[in-house]
Amino acid sequence: MYRWLNGPGAAFRDPLPGSTNYLNAYDPQGNLIRAKAGPTTTSGTQSGSKTTGEEGDLDLGTGGNLLDQNVAGGKPIPKETVDDLVPFPLNRSFRSQPVLSEELRDEIYRRISKEGKSVRTVSDELKVEMRRVGAVFRLKTIENQWIQEGKTLATPYAKAVNAMLPKTPLKKPPLPHEPINDLPVHSATTRQLFHPVPESMHFNRESAAKAFSRDLLAADKRIPHPEMIELAKVAFEHRGRDDIVKNRRNELEQEEAAVQNLKREQKAAREAAAKKIETSRWQFRFEPIKAESAGRDGRARGGVGARYGIPPQDRKKGQIKIPTKVE
Repeated sequence: MYRWLNGPGAAFRDPLPGSTNYLNAYDPQGNLIRAKAGPTTTSGTQSGSKTTGEEGDLDLGTGGNLLDQNVAGGKPIPKETVDDLVPFPLNRSFRSQPVLSEELRDEIYRRISKEGKSVRTVSDELKVEMRRVGAVFRLKTIENQWIQEGKTLATPYAKAVNAMLPKTPLKKPPLPHEPINDLPVHSATTRQLFHPVPESMHFNRESAAKAFSRDLLAADKRIPHPEMIELAKVAFEHRGRDDIVKNRRNELEQEEAAVQNLKREQKAAREAAAKKIETSRWQFRFEPIKAESAGRDGRARGGVGARYGIPPQDRKKGQIKIPTKVE
């Protein structure tokens, strides 16, 4: 062990700043593999980041330069490639995925808290998935609350971990951190279906959704950002007219803001209608309900206890558990 620490392992005592320092990036003698190829530079501007499944350099650092500075020799070396992002040499199928930089997380929190933008809008602007945007905002809110309360944060640990991981920086235009418009898999679409239709029928996404389920929306309405499809159509119909696309984007943002305001008003109305009783330890909340809200079978979402889950009927006495007909 000491022989390795004084030999090839000596390269890990002073890791390269702004670069991952995984074992797979070094040869058995402790030499950085990508440094043997010599320095490389980029020409022009960077249009985006490549995914970890592609070959070549990854632009995950700050700025358009793909060079790191070697602390030991002071010589420029190329940015790490996808082969350098393998932390476990015996598991080459796993590659380390980039995380959000601290500047990008602060920008997400600022746009939501200071500018009042919605999670959907910030996700579209910064190319970060909506669930991640919401998680960053909640964690940043807790972090600021802890700072106000004087609690100690694990800032040195966070900086040390972030220094060892590839990061997506805050740039303009923003680099895509991940796909933001993936279609969620609905349970009704997991079965194989043969649906005969006449040749004269126009079978589109709406028809495909209704074939799986009567209540299923079309694919272009179930994606996280359906407004991107409409903006693409407007941009295609009015090529060269950026003002029209910009106006339509503003209209969609206003519509999203109106929906968010309506949700906040409905939530405030529910809070006002609830009767609250404060005790020394708890707060009891009583809300008016209707028996008809549970539906005919008592299992509708509007019924009492629906938010906590309704137990299935398969263990209840008197229930028929074998199929009675073949469809």
